Amino acid sequence: MAGRSGMRHLAVAAVVGGALAGVAAQPAAAVARPVQAPVSAQASVQSLGKPDVPYATWLKDVQVVADAASAHVKARVPQLPAGTRPAIVLDIDNSSLETDYTPGYPTHAIAAILDVARAAHDRGVKVFFVTARPDFIDCFTRYNLTHVGYPVDGLYGRSLVDLFQETSAFKTAKRQEIEQNGYTIIANIGNNTTDLVGGHAEKTFKLPDYDGQLS
Repeated sequence: MAGRSGMRHLAVAAVVGGALAGVAAQPAAAVARPVQAPVSAQASVQSLGKPDVPYATWLKDVQVVADAASAHVKARVPQLPAGTRPAIVLDIDNSSLETDYTPGYPTHAIAAILDVARAAHDRGVKVFFVTARPDFIDCFTRYNLTHVGYPVDGLYGRSLVDLFQETSAFKTAKRQEIEQNGYTIIANIGNNTTDLVGGHAEKTFKLPDYDGQLS
């Protein structure tokens, strides 16, 4: 992962870490409530700079891709042979969650992509997330995803060893692992080429990253 993108993912970890301190200080019953990240942690993400593209424009551009992905899943599922276990794979930052536009924890879902995931899941498609985030925050990432409404059938974050591997190679390997577990990946959705290259998906859907402005 390049420096700017890597810094963003470290900032995400900082946001979650800051939120974790607040969670630990609360009684167990309070954990289910949304957790607001400390201002300093949010600033660490915002200091990296938001993209030049307006938020409303980004949402419109995302919607175009989401519509195409949704149409593909709807058409593809009935075509699959009996016994097929269909799945979709999603990147997280700026692909499933609004990481750069609305930083904080829990981070808001990208509504158009959430609709794709829910509709796919309703059709019996498993929903897997493959992310460049470090795996030591997997439980908080999973909480964020489920809190905003995503079905999560699997979550793959990077281990310490994976951090020394190219992001694209890591993500390709995880998709291959999903296939080896018996699933057919009918759609792979992400906003970066590293989310999509390497095969092991019937079809890829590229969300906007505006020449790398979005991690």
